[in-house]
Amino acid sequence: MDRREFVHTAALTTGGLLLSFFVPGRAQPRTLLPSGFSPNALLRIDPDNTIRIILNKVEMGQGIWTTLAMLIAEELDCDWARIRVEHRVIDGPHLDESMWILSTGGSDTTRSEFDRYRTTGAVARTMLVQAAARRLGVPQAQCTTAGGYVQAGKARLSYGALAAEAALLPIPQVMLRDRSEWKLIGQARPIRKLDIPDKVNGKAKYGIDMHFPGLLTAVLERCPVFGGKVKSFDASAALRVAGVRKVVKIPQGIAVVAEHSWAAMQGRKALKVEWDANGQQNPDSKLLLSRYRETARQPGRNVQVKGDAESALKHASAIYEQEFHFPFLAHAPMETLNCTVKLSADQCEIWTATQSPSLHRQEISRFLGFRDDQVTLHTPAKGGSFGRRGSFGNDWVMEAVQIARASGEAVKLIWTREDDIRGGYYRPVYLHRVIAGTDAAGMPIVWHHDVVGQSLFVNTVLQKDIAPNDLDYSTVDGVNGSPYITRCPDHAVVLHTTSHNIPVLPWRSVGNTHTAFVMETIIDELAFRAGADPVAFRQKLLAGHPRHIAALSVVAEKSGWAGPVATGHFRGVAVHEAMGSVVAQVVEISYQDQNLKVHRVVCAIACGLAVNPDGVMAQMESGIIYGLTAALYGEITIENGAVRQGNFDDYRMLRIGEAPAIEVHIVEDEGKMGGAGEPGVAPIAPALANAFFAATGKRVRNLPLLSNI
Repeated sequence: MDRREFVHTAALTTGGLLLSFFVPGRAQPRTLLPSGFSPNALLRIDPDNTIRIILNKVEMGQGIWTTLAMLIAEELDCDWARIRVEHRVIDGPHLDESMWILSTGGSDTTRSEFDRYRTTGAVARTMLVQAAARRLGVPQAQCTTAGGYVQAGKARLSYGALAAEAALLPIPQVMLRDRSEWKLIGQARPIRKLDIPDKVNGKAKYGIDMHFPGLLTAVLERCPVFGGKVKSFDASAALRVAGVRKVVKIPQGIAVVAEHSWAAMQGRKALKVEWDANGQQNPDSKLLLSRYRETARQPGRNVQVKGDAESALKHASAIYEQEFHFPFLAHAPMETLNCTVKLSADQCEIWTATQSPSLHRQEISRFLGFRDDQVTLHTPAKGGSFGRRGSFGNDWVMEAVQIARASGEAVKLIWTREDDIRGGYYRPVYLHRVIAGTDAAGMPIVWHHDVVGQSLFVNTVLQKDIAPNDLDYSTVDGVNGSPYITRCPDHAVVLHTTSHNIPVLPWRSVGNTHTAFVMETIIDELAFRAGADPVAFRQKLLAGHPRHIAALSVVAEKSGWAGPVATGHFRGVAVHEAMGSVVAQVVEISYQDQNLKVHRVVCAIACGLAVNPDGVMAQMESGIIYGLTAALYGEITIENGAVRQGNFDDYRMLRIGEAPAIEVHIVEDEGKMGGAGEPGVAPIAPALANAFFAATGKRVRNLPLLSNI
């Protein structure tokens, strides 16, 4: 159906105004002129004046539940208290959507949707004004809008009262408001977050909260060695556990289906399973590091090359050569993975907290042999993700669907904390080998950089965008294009992609989780060798990069870098660009009797426009805590082919008493908008390591810090 017919039908069925708009990931049109409708994101105005915004992206703590609503509200002139936000239910026929819609990630949501969501609000307001003008018999120019009402003289009509009439009008072309007219976007005063009340009062329904009559709980026993299969099993003892209903085999392991989670877990303990893990290539962590060292010295794929770095090194005044190593990291969201499946002969309904709902629906449809319109996927609230719920397939959702089909029951699969820590899909192991040459003043003039690691995106649906021709640019993100490297007349960035059975996924800030540490600790060491102040040294190297300079200058000023520091305290600095934003951080620590204490972190982010400054500050604080946790403690080790860690006792989280005071400063400019959800993670580890050097004179080359000092 065409646009007018769609909107007309929506008006008849809802009694209000419903605007459906296609939201691809990259184009940013100034007006809403689609050739047709693709209902994957909706603005609906109900007769009772409720404004419903149904997102095409998913909220997972990054704040878009509020930020995207702000964009519509800015142009719509509605009452903020009347806004309700929902995740889109993935149902109906398959839509031709780009992968940037099928999955939420990359700190890209606000940037990609900025014009589109504002345009939708402007279109709706224009149509409501047109409807009011027709009803009142006045020119549109005499109508004004505010707080969800159209005013013309003494007449005042609510959006809800006008919605049905507005829905019958053609879609207009619109002009967006100038920045000087904004009342919500970019304002310093905090905006009331729309998702917080229900999360505080307990009304928010997370995936793990799903329940309905007849629903059973399932847990899955998986092979401790990745890639292993069930050789044989004995379920007799498990079936004798009170509450256990069934035990079923699926390709990933043995599932225990029970009346509640306790019975399911006790039944799993009673299982006897013999595994076939012969031939699985799961090297122990120490062996993997040894292999990577050998790989780094072999020919790789050139990612960025200029001049002849190998020859130029012979003419450098001094040579810097070093190796860096980074372990596997678990995402460890507070809510462990879970998925509820209700399956019949011709319908499948799923409830799961995921970053990729459309991808999972396609996967389920193919597996079951169903049409897309036979599969409905609901996205409840998420208790964290950090990339773990951004799986590209054959993960926890498929486990749940297979258990439901094998058991013939409606099931809620729950991963325990041990399942989560040992279940794979980690940030990969990486090794960097760097050889740099400096001139007589200690400035880098030649740089050769090898990066070894497992690809995150090869053989996934995002390969063509991020890893074309098997060259995974995410692995070298933060090294490739670094202003420290590109200023060198001779440089080379070389990628060595490895392969093994251990499943991996992007971890918050992706490649920047390791590249920022390497670049910023090297630069700090070069500054020390040159006898230069670390901030001044960076400012000289970063000339011509105004965002870097701005963030660095602000963080130096606000941290009091040039002034004295408390007795026994030491500071370190780092600055890094990720997801279009530049973040600089100064960390203040003390270190006495082998006791490391992080006292203070000062952060400056240069991100262009901050749509919701309060949200940007929250993301910086969150990223600092998350990155600091990994920098101090984060490490997954593999011994005899299996993961050694299992819970928060041996995969440590930062405690409340360990959290530093955090101060965030936003540096705006007129440049392209950057992301905020992930960039705050990257600089914290190198800033911490540089502070540790200031305190002890010892350089940290490998993480986590507390295991490598």
